[in-house]
Amino acid sequence: MKAIKSFIKFTRPHTIIGTCISITALYAMVCQHSELEHLSILFVSIFVGLTCNIFIVGINQIVDVELDKINKPFLPLATGEISINNAKIIVYSSMVLSAISALYLSPILLVIVSISMLIGWAYSCPPLSLRKHHLPAALAISLVRGLMVNIGGFLVFNILINNSYAFNLDIIVLSAFIIAFSIVIAWFKDLPDMEGDEKFKIKSLAILYSPKFTLIAGNALILLAYIFSIYQYGQLDSNHYRILFIGHIILMVLFSLNSLGLKTLNKQTAKTYYKRFWLFFFAEYILYLFANV
Repeated sequence: MKAIKSFIKFTRPHTIIGTCISITALYAMVCQHSELEHLSILFVSIFVGLTCNIFIVGINQIVDVELDKINKPFLPLATGEISINNAKIIVYSSMVLSAISALYLSPILLVIVSISMLIGWAYSCPPLSLRKHHLPAALAISLVRGLMVNIGGFLVFNILINNSYAFNLDIIVLSAFIIAFSIVIAWFKDLPDMEGDEKFKIKSLAILYSPKFTLIAGNALILLAYIFSIYQYGQLDSNHYRILFIGHIILMVLFSLNSLGLKTLNKQTAKTYYKRFWLFFFAEYILYLFANV
């Protein structure tokens, strides 16, 4: 049981949940009310996404053990619950399993997964270590979460299920929103980690400017993303688009209230705020899932 708990912590559960929800939502967007007919494609796709996710977050922990002892001392490599050798076995096994299962579904999916894992490697590992500066870090996260997952995932599902290469308004708006959200994830994830980042000379936005500037800029970008989505769907008249229009209004109001509720910014409040921030990431995909089933 202890080994299972350590493994779950190693996989970074919030990213695992995000991967499962996003893949399921994209599947529903493509299926158009025929979800039960292609479940095998969905299940294999989720497995591909999960193993790819484990590779990306795992290799980051292997490289950042000493940094995590300051910033995230609860992680299993930092505590010694999982050894570096065992972590490498998990990470590289996940890489192989993700590639094989992706190829089983589609060569295009294999290309998408390979690019995602390459970006994940470049994010964490020398000589590139993109995570050490806020601009390449944000670009890397937004490329994987915004483009590879959404545009790539939708394309693969659409080819396999509908034999079509076409994109629709939903995937364009969703991808734009998640690109913005992923940029802010790259900014906000560093807010509780300034102590270790300063010691290891990581040029996060919060260190280069200030935590307050980072918070204001991030919240402003998310509000613009909500306004963009509301504008796009407010011009269209159908039940599907009305759900997305009203849903984005509700989420924007809740996001604004959540932002206004942050009175003081320190390591603990930043960590709590960042956890709640991910709930809006989940909610975005759940909204599209609800609108398409």
